[in-house]
Amino acid sequence: MSPHVFPVTVYYEDTDMGGIVYHANYLKFIERARSDWVRGEGVDQVALRARGIVFAVRRIEADFRAPATLDDRLEVATEVLERTGARIVLSQVVTRDERPLFRARVELAAIDMHGGTPRRLPAELRRPAGA
Repeated sequence: MSPHVFPVTVYYEDTDMGGIVYHANYLKFIERARSDWVRGEGVDQVALRARGIVFAVRRIEADFRAPATLDDRLEVATEVLERTGARIVLSQVVTRDERPLFRARVELAAIDMHGGTPRRLPAELRRPAGA
């Protein structure tokens, strides 16, 4: 299965005084890409939230490879690495012209939004990787 690709344009607000993307903004870029990926998988997060279930980032391993700058056109590729009943592990790579700038391994958990206890992933996300 090919990765989900989400386009990102670097705006002035994304950069620091040196004109490069501020490190925390890569987390925003990959969050937007994950939200778009979840939507593409058929999960309605508003309806899920109404049932008291939300996604929480449990762990992120981040690797900053090269800087992005103002007006760069980036892509965030999202791929499933692993799935269990209540969590999913994703690879997310931010590239410019196919050159990796940032890589992250992100572990998401489905949790009860009121008590923070684990919940089962929506059926749409429990499919085996590559299905």
